[in-house]
Amino acid sequence: MGPLALMAKAAGFEVLGSDLSRGAVYDELIRAGIPVFIGEQDGEFLQENFEGLDWFVYTSALPEDHAELVLAREAGVKCTKRDELTAFLISELGLKMIAVAGTHGKTTTTAMIVYAALKLGLPVSYIVGTTLGFAPSGSFKEGDKYFVYEADEYDRNFLKFSPFLSVITTVSYDHPDIYATREDYIEAFNQFMAQSEKVVREPEIPAEEFKLAGAVRREDAALAFSAISEMAPEIPAQQIIEALNEFPGVGRRFERIADGIYSDYAHHPEEIQATMDVAFDEAELKGLRGVVVVYQPHQNTRQHEVREGYMDAFIGAERIFWLPTYLTREDPDLTILSAAELIDGLYNAEVAEAAELNDELFEEILKYREAGYLVLLMTAGPADGWLREKLSK
Repeated sequence: MGPLALMAKAAGFEVLGSDLSRGAVYDELIRAGIPVFIGEQDGEFLQENFEGLDWFVYTSALPEDHAELVLAREAGVKCTKRDELTAFLISELGLKMIAVAGTHGKTTTTAMIVYAALKLGLPVSYIVGTTLGFAPSGSFKEGDKYFVYEADEYDRNFLKFSPFLSVITTVSYDHPDIYATREDYIEAFNQFMAQSEKVVREPEIPAEEFKLAGAVRREDAALAFSAISEMAPEIPAQQIIEALNEFPGVGRRFERIADGIYSDYAHHPEEIQATMDVAFDEAELKGLRGVVVVYQPHQNTRQHEVREGYMDAFIGAERIFWLPTYLTREDPDLTILSAAELIDGLYNAEVAEAAELNDELFEEILKYREAGYLVLLMTAGPADGWLREKLSK
């Protein structure tokens, strides 16, 4: 939502919004001159800003009885999720969409395309679903020709678009709360590809051409290369490769948050394996003794679907600290799986233990870091903010 607000503001629209707490993009929104109210969303903020309001855009996480959404509908304001505003901007600004979709890897691949495109001087606007150290997370400027977009399958968001080029990373299965079966999930991707003018599923060049840590990162770079080549076929291949090899990474995607401590958004077994691969490479490159993991699962609904996939996801870890599942958008009829139950299914369960976000865990993190290990936090929940706060003291 934040990157979309940034793009809309840059395109000349008046934008304002509210949130319960300051998200990762909050500072960027303020720097862009976008008024943001932080606090209880009881409708008061919206009532004070009705004048001139044309469109209420809301996240898929918002419940139907949310005070601001109810108020906007009662007032007759146009209310849609983010996909409709995104599609409107693409049409209004005359942009060609380069969409990156997939179960895993889409954030990194999108950011790689953006990074290389900016470095090579290509006319691109974009939305990336995380913070970027090298640019704002959402952008538009006069004269842009292409729009690079992280096309999310959650809530079938990506089916709103008919891209000029779609880059598909991996397709397995996720979001059982939206897609009842694997077949339903796969069919959505098939529909998305059918709506696309061109599709890249296999890279033009081998991943071995790239010098980034982690086989999966190198594969993402190879896909990004194909997108850049499509946008600018006149640029020599070696120049594109060199630009991608300088990719600095993005927020929450194997992000170094302190010496020896990294944070990643991985919360699905396949994402976890890919991130572990990057961590092992990084530890070897830096001469560290190995990798210690702190893991916070996301959604009990998802845990019932993916628990068997964890069996070999953490193989090679020196130690695993398993946190309680971060609960969001849950099915009340499902029993909440405990950390002990999920650990029990691991091939290397002997190195794992249930943990809590407390001082004891933080001391363990520091102990392993000081002993020469790479400590990797994987979470889509509040553990990232907790660890950053602890490290800042």
